[in-house]
Amino acid sequence: MKWLVLLALVAFSECIIKIPLRRVKTMSNTASGKNMLNNFLKKHPYRLSQISFRGSNLTTHPLMNIWDLLYLGNITIGTPPQEFQVLFDRGSSDLWVPSLLCNSSTCAKHVMFRHRLSSTYRLTNKTFMIFYRVGKIEGVVVRDTVRIGDLVSADQTFGLSIAETGFENTTLDGILGLSYPNTSCFGAIPIFDKLKNEGAISEPVFAFYLSNITMKREVIACSDGCRALVDTGSSHIQGPGRLVDNVQKHIGTMPQGSMHYVPCSAVNTLPSIIFTINGINYPVPGRAYILKDFRGRCYTNFKKKIARTFTEYWVLGEPFLRLYFSVFDRGNDRIGLAPAV
Repeated sequence: MKWLVLLALVAFSECIIKIPLRRVKTMSNTASGKNMLNNFLKKHPYRLSQISFRGSNLTTHPLMNIWDLLYLGNITIGTPPQEFQVLFDRGSSDLWVPSLLCNSSTCAKHVMFRHRLSSTYRLTNKTFMIFYRVGKIEGVVVRDTVRIGDLVSADQTFGLSIAETGFENTTLDGILGLSYPNTSCFGAIPIFDKLKNEGAISEPVFAFYLSNITMKREVIACSDGCRALVDTGSSHIQGPGRLVDNVQKHIGTMPQGSMHYVPCSAVNTLPSIIFTINGINYPVPGRAYILKDFRGRCYTNFKKKIARTFTEYWVLGEPFLRLYFSVFDRGNDRIGLAPAV
């Protein structure tokens, strides 16, 4: 059995592609924060390194945690390979990176794909447009060889952006989606499914580190059960507005605009929020859902989700995924959770 494992710190006896987590100190989107990040990256250059263990089929590939909001890893595209830092996103299906032909100032801040330098590059007659919470991507659909660690997907369909908005202050070059094929904006086979179809991954399973909801033994949400999504592309725990307000009230936050603050000295005494899934409790303690802004003030990482349906559901993002090893079993449409170690 061969799995694609992202952000995992567990060991299996089977053949695994293992991508361990690398953490970077939390920073804000300020000039000083960006300078700190740039200095860190210069001091600790990030390369697509692989570590092989004698007598083992294990390959490790590092991911970085940027500002406690994004988990990024490196892939290569083309022949010879060109390296990109991408967000591994459970909430989308497509892979895209900036094109050298991109006419947006945003692209100039990131690594851009030089298609003329790749002997395996192929252009298609398709274009695409993808909307994200932070902005929009427009571009062309192409094919080339993509590598994740020692996994190789030849003639992989992906997008080259030629116009970007909303990604100016992000560290990522692009996004690599790991969701189902029917959500692909390209109408293409996502890289995860293509690797499975070609036998590079023997089981449709990949993993990330990343009922009711209770606080202080009181049910504060999902009293009659509700749906929840585990999303590696989300930097928050999101829920319906009135219920998120209830969470903030139980924590004892002080609202200022859209932010909810707490004294930093009280972080270790804040109550855990407990997500009960199939009868099993998954607590998220205060230290996991508190971040600091550029002034050093502590705020909660809960966000109100705009409701498009009458069905109550929550999105368990980065604060939850840092605590629990989460296995997404696509073959059986199920998720397994266990405490991260």
